[in-house]
Amino acid sequence: MATHSKHSSLHKILITFTTIFLLSSSLPSASAITETNQRPFKKIYAFGDSFTDTGNTESLTGPNGFVHVSNPPYGTTFFHHSTNRYSDGRLVIDFVAQSLSLPFLPPYRKSKGNTANGVNFAVAGSTAINHAYFVKNNLSLDITPESIQTQMIWFNKYLESQGCRGPESGPECKEALDDALFWVGEIGVNDYAYTLGSTISDETIRKIAIYSFTEFLQSLLKKGAKYVVVQALPTTGCLPLAMTLAPSDDRDDIGCVKSVNNQSYAHNLVLQAKLSDLRKQFPQAVIVYADYWNAYRTVMKTPEKYGFKESFKACCGTGDPYNFDVFNTCGNPSVNACSNPSEYINWDGVHLTEAMYKVVADMFLNGNLSNPPFKSLLERKQQKP
Repeated sequence: MATHSKHSSLHKILITFTTIFLLSSSLPSASAITETNQRPFKKIYAFGDSFTDTGNTESLTGPNGFVHVSNPPYGTTFFHHSTNRYSDGRLVIDFVAQSLSLPFLPPYRKSKGNTANGVNFAVAGSTAINHAYFVKNNLSLDITPESIQTQMIWFNKYLESQGCRGPESGPECKEALDDALFWVGEIGVNDYAYTLGSTISDETIRKIAIYSFTEFLQSLLKKGAKYVVVQALPTTGCLPLAMTLAPSDDRDDIGCVKSVNNQSYAHNLVLQAKLSDLRKQFPQAVIVYADYWNAYRTVMKTPEKYGFKESFKACCGTGDPYNFDVFNTCGNPSVNACSNPSEYINWDGVHLTEAMYKVVADMFLNGNLSNPPFKSLLERKQQKP
């Protein structure tokens, strides 16, 4: 990255803009499924970054900007101890699982064969672009080496462990792939973060990241994935990290960092176009776009409507004006968490609270911010078991 210490520090923090934002312990769809005693899916396979990672990284192996994820107060809201999730509680993928009457997904690195209901391959700090690209451009300092390609390698190894070594049409492969929901959390934020301060343009990163990510999705679809949800990038300009680092005159209509939100918006436009192309290439599959950008923005416009009293400050952190210090982050013994995380949108400066994930989850699963609506995916699955 940049040669200045500030930019080096940014990498450490920005490294953990990960993926997944769905939270809700009592979603209507979940109760409906329970009442009928039916599970539309037998398993879920999840991919993404720290917003989706349920334990593939921990303090010593995760992004250097957040090196205390194995410590309290991480996980205290729901699990009452750290599970190496980058939040105070459950993530989007946890609530997706609950809404489908499935158990929480085990992280791939710690699954220990307990994969009957799926696996989570997401890695905090993960990128859409292969790690070798950042090494080649001398941008690999303090960067998580895993990418979406790494997650595909893990997924292939998992399939082999299930006996799926030959054609995907074989019985072992059908057992592993049929009745599975593929949930792809946001990924790509770290790619932009890692190039902060370099001469590489946003346009270059966008082009390479989208190309790489599209190849990943094509691989899943060619293997036989029929039900796929793809999360967009969120409004990352609303995170305390971005608010702290950006100049005060770089703001949009909701008070967030305009340049960063525009970056995510531009990325999402290209992503949606690619998903449209994939729907034409794989008409037998249902490919859902989960609009994280507008979900987050909707909450930021009227936070009180969703029960939030604090939109910009981190619940767990220290320092003014956003309760965030890049050198002293959540989990450090000297850093305290707020007593009411359910009233905060942000948890640690980069990741969100369980309460925020719950709201966004409901928008994805039961609202109008998924295209096509998630309920139509469920209806399609029930029509074609």
